[in-house]
Amino acid sequence: MGVARLLQWLPLLRRHHRFIQDPVGTQARLLRRLLQRAASTEWGQRYGFAELARARDVVKAYQARVPLHTYDELRADVARMRRGEPNICWPGRIRHFAISSGTASEGTLIPVSYEMLRANRRFSIEVGLNYLLQSGRWSFLRGYHLTLPGRVDEDPRYPGTWAGEISGLVARYAPWYVRLCYQAVPTRLLMLPNWEEKLHAIARHTAQKDVRLVVMAPTWGVVLFKALLEEARQQRGKMVETVREVWPNLQVFISGGVALSSYRTLLEEMIGDPAPDFVETYGASEGFFAFQSTLDDPAMLLHLDNGIFYEFVPLEARNHPNPPRHTIATVEPGMRYALYVTTCSGLWSYAMRDVVRFTQTDPPKLVVVGRTGEMLDLYGEAVFGDEARAALEEACQRTGARVRDYHIAPRPATHNRLPTHQWLIEFEHPPKHLPTFAAIIDTYLQRINRHYQIRREARAFDRPEIIVLPTGSFLHWMRQHRKRLSGQSKIPRMRPDRSLADALLAQCANFASSTETLPDSSA
Repeated sequence: MGVARLLQWLPLLRRHHRFIQDPVGTQARLLRRLLQRAASTEWGQRYGFAELARARDVVKAYQARVPLHTYDELRADVARMRRGEPNICWPGRIRHFAISSGTASEGTLIPVSYEMLRANRRFSIEVGLNYLLQSGRWSFLRGYHLTLPGRVDEDPRYPGTWAGEISGLVARYAPWYVRLCYQAVPTRLLMLPNWEEKLHAIARHTAQKDVRLVVMAPTWGVVLFKALLEEARQQRGKMVETVREVWPNLQVFISGGVALSSYRTLLEEMIGDPAPDFVETYGASEGFFAFQSTLDDPAMLLHLDNGIFYEFVPLEARNHPNPPRHTIATVEPGMRYALYVTTCSGLWSYAMRDVVRFTQTDPPKLVVVGRTGEMLDLYGEAVFGDEARAALEEACQRTGARVRDYHIAPRPATHNRLPTHQWLIEFEHPPKHLPTFAAIIDTYLQRINRHYQIRREARAFDRPEIIVLPTGSFLHWMRQHRKRLSGQSKIPRMRPDRSLADALLAQCANFASSTETLPDSSA
């Protein structure tokens, strides 16, 4: 108890307690600071940030004058910032850019200021401190910590400018004591350019290490653990079946990037008994937003004092000319909102394309339910990504199946079949009876989604169709269609078109008709 009381006085946790006590005031003060800081920039002059910062109701004044923005409206200014032009949307020169999608030459690049790098570092430390308070277990501080940061490179066309994944930028500015005392892998291995080569190099290097904390996307955790087990078998010359046999003191898995719930059971099986603690986080190239503040509640606490002002637009209104713009003061639990952020990197009411749902507002906790494009509604069923994920988890729980990856797309009607949703699934452990698996998904969706139920009863479409893909299908597709693999590489869960589904099926058909075999995802 004495240690816990001492930790509560640390500055980071004092900040944490302040925004929980005064969420609305914290966000208003933060917005005012951002406007004051950027008042002399081009964007500040354009929208009159100095005047807005003096307004009695700064939030109301800001929303009345500054519109919602997408990346297309920022793209030209990002190109200028990369060339070294200062004071465009944030004071000074921006020297770091996070690749949110695509490549440095043609993808989505998000400006990252030094203030944001410091905020991200504070956030990471706060997650660890909060876990320490929640668990009361210090032992993870006595061993190594393993992260999987993405690659970061200096842009040869713009000397002094660095571009890469946000995880790589954060690792580049990790505190010295973390690199010296806790980093499980040398920086030269963490920054290897080839992602799969890096995973196997990490597995070789850590097979004899006392790793106690890991930070990574659960999708890549599965791949790394497979490589680790294979490496341990080769080094020891005997069968090694669980990660626990290699890292006996593994205590906590900090997850981000994709929903943990779809992978937690599989990860627990791979790690072995006792299962580690899992802490889920929500972050992106634009900033770090939320983290699981209590181990028994999967919802994540929205961090309201980390350099980001949040706005929430009801999902059904996001395409309206002037949609309602809620703040933390007016959001309601259970509603789906499109997320917009204003940040200390110079993003102003910027569309994240994420959909969130609050589980409570005091303190504010949320879950990420998908992307704004993740919805199937060709037949009036309005199935969202979080509903599909929950249905899949229900089917796995009831059949003992384990899923590695999946994608859902509509399958049009044929001359003798109704249209349906086609679920392309790569199983770690397939169910014994696929029709039962499909029926569980169908029943679950009818139970939780009234639109789906009505359309099914009217036979607007049929029960889900399950297509089992060979092991390694999704990774092989990413190898062929992504210019480089990274910690941010992921498969879209849902699409209203069949572009990805048809490509996956064609890929599998090509392998089936040739003498080649589809490479395993651990290869």
